[in-house]
Amino acid sequence: MPPSHTRKRSNAFEDFPVEADSEIASIETVSPLVRRASQVEGTQVERIERLTPSQMLPDRFQPRRLLPPYLRQPFFSGEIDCYKAASEWLELAKSDFGARAEVDRLLQMGSSFEDHGQIKPITGSWVPAHDGQFIFQIETGERRFWAACLQAVLHKASEEPTLRVEVVNHPTRQRQVLENRHAEPPSAVEQACEVASLILAELGLQPDPNNNDEYDYFRGSRAQRMPAGLWERLTPVMQLTRPRMVQLLNILQLPSNLLDIADRYRIPERVLREILALPRNQWDRMVKHSAQAQLTSDEVAEAAAQPGRGPTPGEKHEPQPIPDPALQAIRHMRRFVKVMLNLDEVTQSQVLDDIADDIAGTTYGEGLSNLLGELGRSLDIRIMRK
Repeated sequence: MPPSHTRKRSNAFEDFPVEADSEIASIETVSPLVRRASQVEGTQVERIERLTPSQMLPDRFQPRRLLPPYLRQPFFSGEIDCYKAASEWLELAKSDFGARAEVDRLLQMGSSFEDHGQIKPITGSWVPAHDGQFIFQIETGERRFWAACLQAVLHKASEEPTLRVEVVNHPTRQRQVLENRHAEPPSAVEQACEVASLILAELGLQPDPNNNDEYDYFRGSRAQRMPAGLWERLTPVMQLTRPRMVQLLNILQLPSNLLDIADRYRIPERVLREILALPRNQWDRMVKHSAQAQLTSDEVAEAAAQPGRGPTPGEKHEPQPIPDPALQAIRHMRRFVKVMLNLDEVTQSQVLDDIADDIAGTTYGEGLSNLLGELGRSLDIRIMRK
């Protein structure tokens, strides 16, 4: 157990005082999946504390990889601390729109801490560190950890922020996956790693801390013999059928550098499946091309079928720069407008209704409605000027 002077004790409900009945009511509103995972694993909160980020360490084998690839090794090996990693991440975000999108989301979360406080605590447990001391290893809440680090670096804070953490008896992969899926829709690669991590946890297979490539650990799930009932135990957590989970695991056939690109630019599963159906010597080009041009699965098949596009033996291909997302948005909007204006009025109405039905149930529906409203107002202003 870590020395008592390295941590601060806090009342579990000091941020949000409630009566006992309200506390019970709040517990009853927790997602049934989260409640089930806690009951099955027997997870119990030992105490709630306040820690600084330098007293914590994310789980290297967490299925959702937040830190960019080139920062992972120096950070997890101890060559740089969390604030140096955050500083490098902010610098990368200036030139890489995949990194910028993630950083912007985390900074927005960090800003909400200042406005509303830290609503959900980080969970984890104390584990021995390399120097013989103890460090708090994060089970769930890595996004909150990095949000605090990025905010501290961005605003050049003179003191470390403190975060509320729950020390739990038995951290689990199931809780990690449930937290991830509740916080934000995972990418296809993240879903593949989630399925793999649950399989490996069910089989009791732990990662090798000496392996620098975390994807090797997740790939190990594809080589295992699945015992009877395993898929059924995964279904309530993943909310996916067995064939869908198998399809996701197949994504892990891609080399690690391509998995990183597919994850960072959130290439859809259908696109990755189309790429995997191609000869291996086309994977590198098509993953990078898909990230660059945001291709659909049909466009991947079309691009792969074009003659003369395959690499020749010994030919070196420099990776193409990823274009600015603003330019990509303009390009795709022009294409959408051109197609819509070529449709008759009845078909236009049907298409708009279908699009509205698809988007209304998503987490970004309201935001898109606001954006389109702003676009309409901007159009009206410019039309009136003519």
